[in-house]
Amino acid sequence: MALKADSRIELNDGHKIPVNGFGTYAPPSYSKEQAKEAVMAAIDIGYRLIDSASIYENEVEVGEAIRSKIADGTVKRENIFYIGKLWNNNHCPERVRPAVEKSLKDLKLEYIDLYLIHSPVEFKPGDDLFPQDANGKVIFHNTDIRETWKALEACKDAGLVKSIGVSNFNEKQVELILKMPGLKHKPACIEMECHIYLNQNKLLKFLKCHNIVPVGFSVLGSGRAPGWLEDQNAPKLLEDPVLNKIAKRLKRTPAQVAQRFLLQNGVVPIAKSFTPARIKENFNIFDFELSEKDMKDLDGVNKNMRYLSLKIWEGSPKFPFHDC
Repeated sequence: MALKADSRIELNDGHKIPVNGFGTYAPPSYSKEQAKEAVMAAIDIGYRLIDSASIYENEVEVGEAIRSKIADGTVKRENIFYIGKLWNNNHCPERVRPAVEKSLKDLKLEYIDLYLIHSPVEFKPGDDLFPQDANGKVIFHNTDIRETWKALEACKDAGLVKSIGVSNFNEKQVELILKMPGLKHKPACIEMECHIYLNQNKLLKFLKCHNIVPVGFSVLGSGRAPGWLEDQNAPKLLEDPVLNKIAKRLKRTPAQVAQRFLLQNGVVPIAKSFTPARIKENFNIFDFELSEKDMKDLDGVNKNMRYLSLKIWEGSPKFPFHDC
């Protein structure tokens, strides 16, 4: 299938997800109003997949942006594919539906298109987003993730969410859900860090076998924000010489080529920017194609390197990267 700006991939539950998306996470230096303006600009440019999460604490503004673009006739609600996420303090089954309903209330939308368990790591249940003990260490909890999944299935059956999936899970953790007794709905998607330095080839093969669509974040690498970046001295992805050589030959930007690599690998890339010109640039990845050699060369720069820093979560028995 030739990929176009309005192409969609059918999920295993029959719903369809756009092939590229716009991310809304921003460090504290950006205002929530900037997030709203960026989402409106993204929709005007052509993005139809908007990726957010309750922990980003900007769902009110993201919802305002979506609804404003519906109100002015730019899009209809069914054109927008919104991804939301269940935060780590809400894994207990009785907290799942209230968390979904809180997001819907903040967004002022009738349903969420795709709702993900943000991470397999669970924090102490409650309203504290980052519960800590007297020594400042995160307080973990250990709900059976299959019980959380059953509560998500109930939200899907109730029409609050159209599709359900996971984020930051490893293969064993996805299998735990796939093999659970009485499974009603398979995960439709998994969102994960994925880029030329972390190509996730092994996990991608597994997901393809189970008809689970991969969605990639940090596709352009990462900023230098402390607490987010695993290694402040990590190489800057967009400065990679192989990537830049291909981009120069094709007269494209490194960001466009980095996303196109994922697109041709079957991954839905989520790009982030609060600059309209950059948002437009990131969206324009459909009028060129990478050759087999280009794909092989970019696959060859893989370092199995993560930008996302989750060191403080390693004390959890569910820390997802132990087995990856």
